[in-house]
Amino acid sequence: MTESVLDISDLSVAIASDQGVREAVHELSLTIQRGETFALVGESGCGKSMTALALLRLLPDAGWQAGGSMRLGNQSLNTLSERDMRGVRGAQIGIVFQEPATSLNPVLTIGRQITEVLRRHTSLRGRALTERAVAWLRRVGIVQPENRLHDYPFQFSGGQKQRIMIAIALAAEPRLLVADEPTTALDVTVQAQILDLLATMQRELGLAILLITHDLAVVRQVADRVALMRAGKILLTQQADEFFARPAHEYARELLAAVPSLDKRGQQLSVEQPTRPDALQHKSDGARSPILSVAQLCVSYVRKRGLLARASQITPVVQNVSFDLHRGETLALLGESGCGKTTIAKTLMRLLDGNTRISGQVLLDGHDALKARGRALWEQRRRMQIVFQDPFGSLDPRMLVGDILDEGLKALRPGQSRANRQDLINRLLDRVGLPANTPDRYPHEFSGGQRQRIAIARALALEPDVLVCDEPTSALDVSVQAQLLDLLRELQAELNIAYLFITHNFGVVEYLADRIAIMAEGTIVESGPALNLLQAPQHAVTRQLLDAVPRL
Repeated sequence: MTESVLDISDLSVAIASDQGVREAVHELSLTIQRGETFALVGESGCGKSMTALALLRLLPDAGWQAGGSMRLGNQSLNTLSERDMRGVRGAQIGIVFQEPATSLNPVLTIGRQITEVLRRHTSLRGRALTERAVAWLRRVGIVQPENRLHDYPFQFSGGQKQRIMIAIALAAEPRLLVADEPTTALDVTVQAQILDLLATMQRELGLAILLITHDLAVVRQVADRVALMRAGKILLTQQADEFFARPAHEYARELLAAVPSLDKRGQQLSVEQPTRPDALQHKSDGARSPILSVAQLCVSYVRKRGLLARASQITPVVQNVSFDLHRGETLALLGESGCGKTTIAKTLMRLLDGNTRISGQVLLDGHDALKARGRALWEQRRRMQIVFQDPFGSLDPRMLVGDILDEGLKALRPGQSRANRQDLINRLLDRVGLPANTPDRYPHEFSGGQRQRIAIARALALEPDVLVCDEPTSALDVSVQAQLLDLLRELQAELNIAYLFITHNFGVVEYLADRIAIMAEGTIVESGPALNLLQAPQHAVTRQLLDAVPRL
């Protein structure tokens, strides 16, 4: 007989805001069995994460459980005191959040953060605590864990931080693991390792897993059952095989159709944002001179050994990277986490001028981009914009969204009246699928996917020649991702923008990229036309990346 670990019945969650009270979750019911992976999927803002927060009794101050019941085994979570609930979190329910960089304490060593959980929820003390912490770090694949106990989160890569989060979540061997977008920020090889790790831990501990994700390929790979949410409600619950073979709801069929892939190149993905008839009319002529030319670029980080010391530690990150990018073209830059992709992006944007050694040449429309100063640098910043991976960190939390967008327009496109700027902002926000009241709200009032759309609107407001996109769709669900990819294709055709697209999402690459460059250990190991490289990869690194891609 199967053992029910979690039973949620008719859960409703209400949120109070300036616009009144709304239901973020409406009469939601689900059951998860021991050893089962239950995937909760749906659009950004549909209530998935709010369901997880309600389960953990961690709702924001403006939210409350308006109805329903939650049981962990035979224990009612509704009636527990806050003190008793603290004993459930970590011991009975573990959670892995979407962004490990913000969920790990930056001022505590990772050893301290793991032993804190063990001290609270187990009888281990003294040396036994340290030994168990080392064992868990080794179990999740941290190399030489006994030497890394005293390191801080910033000293680890994104994939390593996610592994540490999993170790902390599972340290007390809970019955249920809530995994809220656990692989969103990871490249495909690290994602495959994390999913294998979770599957191994599930087998060893008999874990029940509530997987919250928008990545349908990951769901296909790991889930036993799938529940599809929209606007706070579960529309259907199906066995995973049935969901992908014969989805029982039209919305499920729309989501599956919106997943980008090689066979959908040139087709519209979104059903909610029809392509304008005047869009998609031309592509760049590759024979013309490139808008961006990078030759023998080398970047090393310089770290002084002491406050007054002359000696420095030099760490090469990018070595002899060369590529050209033409107007109207999309070049995808791929590679494992830590290979130097984002360093290249920051170098191009002149965000690494201090504490780095940079050599080589970068030409923007024939002008030296690494040496530009004054008026030339001001013009360069207008012509080359960037969309960062983490929209929460790139949007000022103290500014209204309208002011955030207006700030760039005033600085880099002066001469426009305020009315014209506001009209442009409203039109851009509408095109990226945001509500009309967006300019009058703060970034924290939006979901992760909505914040990324704000960041994209901010970059596009300046009508740049080159747009550097550093994982711009990693935080987006498939339907919003489809709208943005359609939008990016339209804008590229209308404005002849060149895209340098840094991503680990191979579906996006297959759908959007004209050319691909594969990086490993700071160098480009293979590059060429997208179709050639995807269908006949020559380098072992390229083949390894392609083999790790989860497929529908």
